[in-house]
Amino acid sequence: MTIYIALLRGINVGGHNKIIMAELRSSLEQLGLKNVKTYIQSGNILFESNEHEDILQKKIHDKIIEDFAISSVVVIRTAEELQQIVRQSPFSEEEVSEASNSSKGECLHVALLPAAPTKVDSDKFLTFTNERELSVINGRDVYLLFYDSIRNSKLINNLKKLEVPATVRNWKTLMKLSSMVEELKQSNKVNDSK
Repeated sequence: MTIYIALLRGINVGGHNKIIMAELRSSLEQLGLKNVKTYIQSGNILFESNEHEDILQKKIHDKIIEDFAISSVVVIRTAEELQQIVRQSPFSEEEVSEASNSSKGECLHVALLPAAPTKVDSDKFLTFTNERELSVINGRDVYLLFYDSIRNSKLINNLKKLEVPATVRNWKTLMKLSSMVEELKQSNKVNDSK
C-alpha cells in the first residue's frame, strides 16, 4: 500500500468550512482508506491506499461534499513526495534563520498545487517576489520565505496568478507530517515482521 498525505484547502479557517477531524477520519475510512490519521484542524490527512492519486483526489473531494456539504480543493502527495519537499528546500539554513528572526510568525511555507503551473503563469507570479518575500517553484510545489509575515503579503495574495488552486502549509506542519509518515512506516515494518 502507498502512504499518502491529503491536504485540504480552506478547512476550519476563520470559522468557515468547519469539519471535526474525528468525523473526517470516519468519513474517509468509509472510502476504504487505511490507517487514516489527521494532524491539527486544517485538513492534513495521512492514510494508506492502493488507489492512484487522481482517483483518490476525486473520491475524497466528493466524499467531503457528500458528508459535510463543503467543496474543498484536495491536494495529494505520496510519502516520498512529501519527504522530498522537506529534503529539497531551496533556502539555506542561514536564510531561514535570518527570516525567522525578523518574521512575525512562521517564515517558511510551501504552497502545494494539484498540478504544476505553466512557465508563463509561474513567471507572472514570480514578478511579485522581492528581497523580503522569496519564492522558488519546483513542479507542483511553491516554496515561500517571508522576512516579515505571510499575512497580507503581496506574494501570497498573488498565488492565484499561477492559475492552479493551492493550499499553503507552514514548514512546522510539513515536518510534523513527515515524522508521522516515518512513524507509520516503522509501525508497518513491525507489523510485517510479526
